[in-house]
Amino acid sequence: MYAVIKTGGKQYKVSKDDIISVEKLSEDAGKKIKLNDVLIISDKGKPIVGNPLIKGASVEAEIMDHSRAAKITVFKKKRRHNYRRKKGHKQNITNLKILSINASQGKTKVSDTDGKKTTTKKAAPKKAAPKKAAPKKVTTKSKKTEDKPKKSDKKAKSEPKKTNKGSKE
Repeated sequence: MYAVIKTGGKQYKVSKDDIISVEKLSEDAGKKIKLNDVLIISDKGKPIVGNPLIKGASVEAEIMDHSRAAKITVFKKKRRHNYRRKKGHKQNITNLKILSINASQGKTKVSDTDGKKTTTKKAAPKKAAPKKAAPKKVTTKSKKTEDKPKKSDKKAKSEPKKTNKGSKE
């Protein structure tokens, strides 16, 4: 049996006796907490999927300790500009041990909908209102008023002009 829970803006797939690291929680170490943001519960291959959460489902966990994650190095550089910045960061985390997965209302809802046969009467089809005749749109094709030169005109213009300047008579 496993569940998908949401905490700290992230989703985790957990099962019983798992140890996970999540974003820092405000509770003290050794305290038991209940995580109510359950997205999916799967038992024996049949997952129950919430919309977006499963109502009444929860995961019980125990806070083992608070610690810090591995250091993340943030290095910025712009080449050929002598610009380099190096910063580090350690995220605060909480280690949780999953004690149990409870799907009390989630399972009953699924079994209730499977067991009941629902009969719904189909409404009589509504009669469609008679369609009104739409006025016909008159479309006219506009012709360009610019006259294009004809091919025959080009041939006449392309002939060399005859002049008397360079000829001897």
